[in-house]
Amino acid sequence: MSEEIKKKHIAILGSTGSIGTQALEVMEEQPDHFVVEVLTAGNNFELLIQQALQFKPNAVVIGNEAHFEAVRDALWDADIKVYAGSEALTQVVEMEEIDIVLTALVGFAGLKPTIAAIEAGKHIALANKETLVVAGAYITNLARINAVNIYPVDSEHSAIFQCLVGEWQNPIEKIYLTASGGPFRGRTREELLTVTKAQALKHPNWEMGAKITIDSASLMNKGLEVIEAKWLFGLQNEQIDVIVHPQSIIHSIAQFEDGSMKAQMGLPDMKLPIQYALGFPERLKNNFPRFNFLDYPQLTFEKADTSTFRNLQLAFDALEKGGNSPCVLNAANEVAVELFLKDEIGFLEMSDLVEETIQATHFVANPSLEDYFESDKAARDFARQFKVTSK
Repeated sequence: MSEEIKKKHIAILGSTGSIGTQALEVMEEQPDHFVVEVLTAGNNFELLIQQALQFKPNAVVIGNEAHFEAVRDALWDADIKVYAGSEALTQVVEMEEIDIVLTALVGFAGLKPTIAAIEAGKHIALANKETLVVAGAYITNLARINAVNIYPVDSEHSAIFQCLVGEWQNPIEKIYLTASGGPFRGRTREELLTVTKAQALKHPNWEMGAKITIDSASLMNKGLEVIEAKWLFGLQNEQIDVIVHPQSIIHSIAQFEDGSMKAQMGLPDMKLPIQYALGFPERLKNNFPRFNFLDYPQLTFEKADTSTFRNLQLAFDALEKGGNSPCVLNAANEVAVELFLKDEIGFLEMSDLVEETIQATHFVANPSLEDYFESDKAARDFARQFKVTSK
């Protein structure tokens, strides 16, 4: 008689975003493996209500307290606990029933609840790369102390993770993170001067939220992934490289000390890395579309253009400098993307803003957790002045 499957109880932080909604699709297809325990959203209370009524979680959290009554009233008859505010977000991850916390929040906002979840001994499925960008040393050490596993959800880091299964005793020589190059691959700086928000939001291969789509267009997303990879896999800076692969079929590559390379391949679909992170160490059978080699007779690769797309070089520089520099880089970029989406600065000015903010913000070589929060605030305060001085 086969052993009964023990279902994993999942908390999704950011269930109304791109990763969160796809995670729920995965869980809907795998009812024998996953139970939705907690759902949270920042502002999109209407979708949160729909999700809660469908998946019947134990609890939901709406970040914006102004929507608390609407959510509470809508879920009153469903016997679902409703909480509101940022403090509730950090407390709900401590619920005893939770096995894995999927952190799908955007940006710096993911740091506090991720810390709370790790301290509560919950394993992390990490889609919020900024957590490790901002405080990689602190987070990885905290996970080690609390015996918590961090399962990467980013397709590139999931690819490396999958390549390393069965290879734990074999040191990595180098990893290659692949980048599609975004919608502006091959463009000159002159051509990028007139790029519009609408153009930047049209990614050639992936469907993602607005912030990450802009980051992909500027190659900042790849820069953040470089920093995240250092901490996820315990690498030295020189062991990480980026290569442009326009088809987005090879999701990343691990190279070992004997020169052998392993790559993880598949169609560009975030549901696969989400399922792998939640289901690890099992590979769960699914009905996702399958890759056909004949549909892609050529897979091509090229060098990343860090002189045109300066954000990638700025990320490498911040990684090399260390300390609070990646934290400042991330904060400045979040403001830059926000301003670009409001049509207040141009596409290339995002890199100018980030560079100036890093230069202007006080450098801390060995930051504490408090230093990270102070650096984040100082960087944002400076970056928000950029639009005034540059207009």
